[in-house]
Amino acid sequence: MQKETIRAYIESQKQALIDTITRLVAIPSLNGEPLPHAPFGSGPAMALDEAIKIADELGLSASNLDGYVGVIDCGQGETALHILAHLDVVPAGDGWTITNPFKAKIIEDIIYGRGVSDDKGPLVAVLFALKTIQTLNIPLSKHVRFIMGTDEESGFRDIHWYYENYPHAPNAFSPDSEFPVTNIEKGHLQPTLTASWSKNDCLTQIISIKGSPQVNMVPGISKSEIYGLCPQDISPDIYDFADTLQVSLHVEDTENGILLTCIGQNTHASTPEAGNNALTALISILLKLPLSQCEGKTYLTHLSNLFPHDDHYGDALGIAQQDPLSGPLTATLSVMDWTRTGFTARFDSRLPLSATHENCYAVVEKALSTVNIDFSGTIDPAHHVDENSPFVQTLLRIYNDCTGEQAKCQSSGGGTYVHGIEGAVAFGACMPNFEPNIHGPNECMSISDLLTACEIFTHVIIELCGE
Repeated sequence: MQKETIRAYIESQKQALIDTITRLVAIPSLNGEPLPHAPFGSGPAMALDEAIKIADELGLSASNLDGYVGVIDCGQGETALHILAHLDVVPAGDGWTITNPFKAKIIEDIIYGRGVSDDKGPLVAVLFALKTIQTLNIPLSKHVRFIMGTDEESGFRDIHWYYENYPHAPNAFSPDSEFPVTNIEKGHLQPTLTASWSKNDCLTQIISIKGSPQVNMVPGISKSEIYGLCPQDISPDIYDFADTLQVSLHVEDTENGILLTCIGQNTHASTPEAGNNALTALISILLKLPLSQCEGKTYLTHLSNLFPHDDHYGDALGIAQQDPLSGPLTATLSVMDWTRTGFTARFDSRLPLSATHENCYAVVEKALSTVNIDFSGTIDPAHHVDENSPFVQTLLRIYNDCTGEQAKCQSSGGGTYVHGIEGAVAFGACMPNFEPNIHGPNECMSISDLLTACEIFTHVIIELCGE
């Protein structure tokens, strides 16, 4: 009887859930310069204030903890569960065709907008799960805390701060992945690469190259300013070559040369094969141009050899590997800031359980040092929770009961707030086989799936915290 009552109530909240997501999507909660009471900039702070306001409107008990996170507390007694979701988003990027990234739009069952799946939509599903429990007067004899963060996309500084000041819970999950249970999150290597050289007077040389604004985004657009060339120097063969890379190439005349714009397809760096890296494509195109032979061109050749276009798995770096539980290593060059006298770049690699310092970090370090590129960074190891743990089995059982499936655990290249938290897993909110275009254009989420996620979260809270 309770199951039917919960489902009916959640269905009755459909429009309210949509309206709430729309309010949050309208706030461009991008990481920015720290301000008083806004450690990650005004955008995340505004989204946190709005989320606290929404929680108050829903009758939930919410607090803002020094601008780092917001918390909502339900139940009483000992803490049994933490749920972690985030309000910050990645930049909109290019290629949106359905709506303005910060203006949610609904077409049939799908809602579009930056953050609807990563992670504002799932966050709202948790909010309405808590509202369901409160409205239906379902007693909780244990305490659940919902933690709404503001820095997931730029380093987890909010959650690190939180757990430096507050205790962990015995169980925790983040609705920042997909169902069923993600019990393996690949490790991360996101190092910084640098090189420098003396300024020269070459007749034709690269003045600048720009890639992605964030290391965890495959760049969908990349630009390069070139000194000493004119649009007529871009031969039809160059455009044909761009076509073979499946990117668009645009040329503009400038005062001292040309500006090249390469347009590919941005996506989440954990699935580089799902996009088309505009930066590596642009590097390949630049090496086809009549550039003067100088140190800058030599380094560009090194980067092209180490990060060739369409090498998604680190073959050229010498670190390609996979294991049966967590799948293949991925690698993508994403960030680039090139000047006349050097560059700073970053790449994103997602590491399977088999990756070690010896077979990954040391190999990359040697490959780069051989061509005089400096390398700094650390490995964040993979996160693995035993699929037979009571907590994981509880989540699987409730998911299967609500969906009629017989699902098992899975691995993901994406990293969530629970990465490194003992016993914690990612759980929802996307359903299997749904493509949300996370970090890409036209990010989307199924509204019916969000309602199902809300129902699942409600039952998990009741199971772990109820009387």
